[in-house]
Amino acid sequence: MTSPVGTLLSDRYRLDAQIGHGGMSTVYRAFDTVLERPVAIKLMHREIASDSDQLERFRREARAVAQLNHPHVVTVIDAGETDEDPSWPTPYIVLEYVEGETLKERIRRHGRLPIVEAIAYAVEIARALGAAHERGIVHRDVKPQNVLVDAEGTAKVTDFGIARTLEEEGLTADGRVLGTTDYVSPEQALGHAVTGQSDVYSLGIVLFEMLTGDVPFKGENQISVAMKHVRDDLPDVRVLRPQVSAALAAVLDRATDKDVSRRYHDAVTMAADLEDVLAIETARSGHTTGEATAVLRTLPEETRRRLPLRTRVPRLVVALLLLLAVVAVAAAVYLARDNAERGVRAPSTTPSAPDLQQISLRTKAASDFDPFGGDGEHPEEASAAIDDDTRSTWSTETYEAADLQKEGVGLYVDAAPGVAARELQLRTPTPGWSGGIYAAEQGPPQDGLDGWTKVATIADAKRNQQIQLDTAGTRFRYYLVWIDSLPEGETKVEISDLALFE
Repeated sequence: MTSPVGTLLSDRYRLDAQIGHGGMSTVYRAFDTVLERPVAIKLMHREIASDSDQLERFRREARAVAQLNHPHVVTVIDAGETDEDPSWPTPYIVLEYVEGETLKERIRRHGRLPIVEAIAYAVEIARALGAAHERGIVHRDVKPQNVLVDAEGTAKVTDFGIARTLEEEGLTADGRVLGTTDYVSPEQALGHAVTGQSDVYSLGIVLFEMLTGDVPFKGENQISVAMKHVRDDLPDVRVLRPQVSAALAAVLDRATDKDVSRRYHDAVTMAADLEDVLAIETARSGHTTGEATAVLRTLPEETRRRLPLRTRVPRLVVALLLLLAVVAVAAAVYLARDNAERGVRAPSTTPSAPDLQQISLRTKAASDFDPFGGDGEHPEEASAAIDDDTRSTWSTETYEAADLQKEGVGLYVDAAPGVAARELQLRTPTPGWSGGIYAAEQGPPQDGLDGWTKVATIADAKRNQQIQLDTAGTRFRYYLVWIDSLPEGETKVEISDLALFE
């Protein structure tokens, strides 16, 4: 087939070079001879132009994106159909030409991106998706290949080729999986209803790739990868890149939650949380990349107040740092006094031996365990046991007598993919209870203690103790703190902090 390069479309747009190719269309750098400016032309493949459904999807992209006027969405300038063959016209879309590279190309060149840069891009993409969702448009194919980064480091979302309005039915009906499976949401992989939350999930995967340099799941084919998005937990980003803060990991966890009821309800909320994290990360690092600087300028005033001013007013920064130091000392004294009054020590991650390293746990790694009761032991409080804040606690249910009246209850943590832990640090405001530490390689087992291996005994729990674990080098995924008797005079057990070391 003869290349269309050099062709003049509609006596106006000259195709100069091919710059992209997809399943539905080919993208060319072109020149608008009327306004004398470079543009991008997306020309539909002739062989599928006769497919009425595909043709309508292509036209719908132009209509959908033309509704959007946003700095982080590639602008639709014009649309038309070639007139070289009146019996078989080929539709095209004229787009803003972005000089730069795709986000995927940038990741391939650099590997892991600087953390503040990755957050900045995620903020811009989330803002673009939020604007689309407010107009009822779901992208459905959010991936770094569809994000262009211009010469100034600004991210722009493009290729709404499989987007559709939330009100529209029929053309991409539920039951068909569209999109790239490396970034596909669980509900989209299953052919269920797709909403803006599906785009949020895909953006979370893009953020994961920017932070780690790779996608979370690999497989023999696209279907196997899609099913991993449905069934498997994402690898812990803080294990793959320890510099990632707990705050950023929490945003990533929420964005990629497989349960849509716990996922971000919309991209706007995710963008707001990312903005807060960006301010924190920038203040912590003391500098910004060029990509982050543009985003920082657009943050709300209350967020910008937290940003470092070193590059603009160095003397003010010195004063600010001194003030922050005073505040930090005052806060530490207050917390120490508060903890002392409550009988709880300040958090410490110092193991009993210098060769031990703390195991990084996901923010949602803790779960209650009530195999003999069935009604749960405050599951909503489980994460409080691993949040490094001894003022927050997980507790058992309240019992009328010291006797639990059942074999026991507990709290376990998921140390995926598995570790041979050698020590567990435990802090409890209710000392004196007894039980043990159990471990399991898979599961977690739910039939009582069947399937669990006992690795330590707790005869009389102390407020703060280091428990040696007998794992014999076995890599267990789950570690369970089991409670089989309450302290004398108490009606419940509380755990304020739990940490594993290997």
